[in-house]
Amino acid sequence: MQITLSTGSLFTFPLPRILDLAAAAGFDGVELIINQDFQKINPVRLIRSLQQITVIHSIHAPFMPLDGWGGPADSLRRSVALAAECGIPLVNFHPPSWMSFEIGYWRWLYSVIDFQKDVGLDGLVTVTLENMPWVGRMKINPHILSSTQRMIEFIRDHNLFMTFDCTHMGSGKANFINDFYQFYESGRIRNIHFSDYGQGREHLLPGHGMLPLTRFLNHLRNTDYQSTVTLELDPSEFPKAEHIILESLKEILMYLRAETGKQDDAVLNYDRGFQAVPLPEAG
Repeated sequence: MQITLSTGSLFTFPLPRILDLAAAAGFDGVELIINQDFQKINPVRLIRSLQQITVIHSIHAPFMPLDGWGGPADSLRRSVALAAECGIPLVNFHPPSWMSFEIGYWRWLYSVIDFQKDVGLDGLVTVTLENMPWVGRMKINPHILSSTQRMIEFIRDHNLFMTFDCTHMGSGKANFINDFYQFYESGRIRNIHFSDYGQGREHLLPGHGMLPLTRFLNHLRNTDYQSTVTLELDPSEFPKAEHIILESLKEILMYLRAETGKQDDAVLNYDRGFQAVPLPEAG
């Protein structure tokens, strides 16, 4: 099991500095979100420069329009081609939004018979679909495939794998562990986005929300899951001082390693009564 950091957790920093912090904290690597930094540049050159800092285990395809990347389907295919050229094994993407009337993207999604063959370049790159959150006072999920069973059926029928997002599932079901097991038993999970949820806020530090995250990790430890767990936080959860950000990342990583059983010498002395790291300078 690899424990990685989503670059979105610190997107206010330059990309090289985010990877520096991930490496210094001891993460096994990062999930790289394709964002505005990838407009009007040579993306292969940028990624290869970042790979000199730490391992990039996965790419998150753009979830906003970027110059030169086309629509959602085009940007996914371009992300996969980029991953293949740079030796990155997995690309994650979001499903269409019915609320935003992404009808063309919706039709395209259902037209793909075999995602690993047709989009993942004959299985060279693993393609994963992410479950999405419930939002607003009415708790509406504005994306298709919000039903656990319907998503399982879709990813099986279209040979897709999955990124299971804890905070997204927890936004609709605080006790989300049963849904996790349904997805796990499908054999389709290849990445897990890990963070807390509470009071309508997503991607919180563990302990800042209401989700049973430690219990979830204990369950995860008792499975045969051997892929990535990606820490994906809102940057506002961190302080402004860089040295405290680094210490916070180290503490969370120690917690993740202890609770998933991925122990090393530093973890053996870890106090399992984890509490979120105090953030006195939080912005």
